Amino acid sequence: MASSSNGASSGSSTLGSSSSSEEFQQILDERKRKRMVSNRESARRSRMRKQEHLDELMGHVSELTKHNNQILTSINVTSQLYLNVEAENSVLRAQMSELSTRLQSLNEIIDFVNSSNGVLESDKFNQAAYYHPHHQINEDTFMNPWNSFSVNQSFMASADMILY
Repeated sequence: MASSSNGASSGSSTLGSSSSSEEFQQILDERKRKRMVSNRESARRSRMRKQEHLDELMGHVSELTKHNNQILTSINVTSQLYLNVEAENSVLRAQMSELSTRLQSLNEIIDFVNSSNGVLESDKFNQAAYYHPHHQINEDTFMNPWNSFSVNQSFMASADMILY
């Protein structure tokens, strides 16, 4: 009987250990299940944070693209204005060159007239041979139109002369 009581006690002990082993396995399975749920929830939160970060970066990209387009538009407008000013400067340079040439010609005419007045004044002895009412050399310098140029002045170009 001893052997049967030993067998029975070992059987009940095996049965008891199997029941505790099943409970232990259930506890492990429950912990594993909770850990899986927790990991899934953590992964879901991580994916959400990642998506939010991605959305934020896409917003920044959109803002930067918009800002770049505004800068490009500004550069294009400024370049066009620069080209317009450059063209206007070219026209003004050409006008200035033409007016400078005219001014130089007028100054040469004044110099010629001034030098011619000296010739006419030294030719007072031969007035009878060169008589013309507008070319008479007399004391009245206001009546002689050539003497009005004898004032030794140069013409100066002003900015108002360039504008039409």
